[in-house]
Amino acid sequence: MKTFLLNGTDIAVPAVVTGVMRIQDKTDAEVRALYDASLAAGINFFDHADVYGSPLHGCERQFAEALQLGPSERAELTLQTKAGIVPDGPYFDFSYEHIVESVHGSLDALGTDYLDILLLHRPDALVEPDEVARAFDELHDAGKVRAFGVSNHTPTQIELLKRSVRQPLVANQVQLSITHAPIIAQGVAMNMAGLEQSISRDLGVLDYCRLHDITVQAWSPFQAGFFTGVFLGNPDFAELNEVIDRLAAKYEVQPEAIATAWITRHPAQMQVVLGTTTPARVTAAAAGADVVLTRAEWYELYRAAGYLVP
Repeated sequence: MKTFLLNGTDIAVPAVVTGVMRIQDKTDAEVRALYDASLAAGINFFDHADVYGSPLHGCERQFAEALQLGPSERAELTLQTKAGIVPDGPYFDFSYEHIVESVHGSLDALGTDYLDILLLHRPDALVEPDEVARAFDELHDAGKVRAFGVSNHTPTQIELLKRSVRQPLVANQVQLSITHAPIIAQGVAMNMAGLEQSISRDLGVLDYCRLHDITVQAWSPFQAGFFTGVFLGNPDFAELNEVIDRLAAKYEVQPEAIATAWITRHPAQMQVVLGTTTPARVTAAAAGADVVLTRAEWYELYRAAGYLVP
């Protein structure tokens, strides 16, 4: 598994991440099997959020209770969580009080003294950057959070935060898969009047992140759209699956690996955040980080997904 340092930190991260938003109803043995398969595949990075599970911090607590990590084992992991969504209202909250309260809840649930990375989870229209900065400073200075980032943020939303926040924002987690790739596809077909693909929905977030050394973390890497089901093995994407299966045979990997490889092949040095709770699928997908598609293969997959190459 290839690794790299997050900009401005000493945190070495793998190209593939295990997301644990669906583990609350899993047994301790099932959580341990997912954890063990991740480590065996070279994944020591686990992605959480305070809103994963019910009540709040449910998945974080299940993760900690199932694994019972000792200090030395914890030190070998990168634990990332998110704050800012309040499902029952007011929906989004980047206030100082909420960020600090959420982090303390995550620390308690995870049974750890510190978080490696904290992301702001979906933009808060009422954000006051000075409050975010105050929370980040307090948490960082107390050793409770090592690094900070965002999720689902546009370049200008990040710039607004950076006006006050002094720590580098090391990551932006956004939805990305072969079939849901507007952050890539718009730039390929820019300035083509009347073409849906040419419409910018993110203000050039991918290029912005590359220019500012912000790691793009791709969530839902197998989803066809916005939680519309997976494209792998889906008859609605027959042409794409035909190409995926052919390349999987060529590289002697599973289809999940090709879906992963399409993302990790991009020079932006992205991370792929897996959402599966099936150990075998983690193993299969993680293998894609070591598959280097040719340019022709990458564009063939892109076109088979329905995107235009002018």
